[in-house]
Amino acid sequence: MTRTVGILIFDGVEILDFCGPYEVFSVAGGTAENDDLTVYTVAESRVATRAANGLVVHPDYAFDDCPDTHLLVLPGGRGTRDVIQNEAAMSWIRQACESAELVLSVCTGALLLGKLGLLDGLDATTHHGAFAELRRVAPNANIREGERYLDNGKFVVAAGVAAGIDASFHVVARLFGEETATRTARHIEYPWERESTHTAPA
Repeated sequence: MTRTVGILIFDGVEILDFCGPYEVFSVAGGTAENDDLTVYTVAESRVATRAANGLVVHPDYAFDDCPDTHLLVLPGGRGTRDVIQNEAAMSWIRQACESAELVLSVCTGALLLGKLGLLDGLDATTHHGAFAELRRVAPNANIREGERYLDNGKFVVAAGVAAGIDASFHVVARLFGEETATRTARHIEYPWERESTHTAPA
């Protein structure tokens, strides 16, 4: 089965928030035996996007020409506050979440889900410096500080920055098996171990 992984980018996106999952899913797509993953970035337009610390990224797709996305990654960064105020962006995110098989938020990407009401009744986490913000935008979510990532089924929510890598490995293991996740970790020399304690009850 071929799945697509769409990773949202925007001005001010945290670099490792999106590059970490991009690396994990790209390598996993080359190591899974019976599955394939096509990974791409998407932004409001195909104009160059300036990530955190000045990195310039050219998105593969814009909102209006993006393919159907099976796995949606919503990274964080300071730019999420502008995204929340962008009606076109939030409308696209809502539609993409509705059609996606699985949604992974990283860091303050959780604010986007919270603002849309998609974390209501779910376990959620974010960067340790943004818990107050998450509580404001998602008052009906069950905020769990100190967790690296939480699996609510369709919505997997990771804490800050590097936690998105661990959550991505969790998703790979869940969808393609632990053997694929282990091969992927070995390839990128990442010390991944499955941590079931970070998984919310199904």
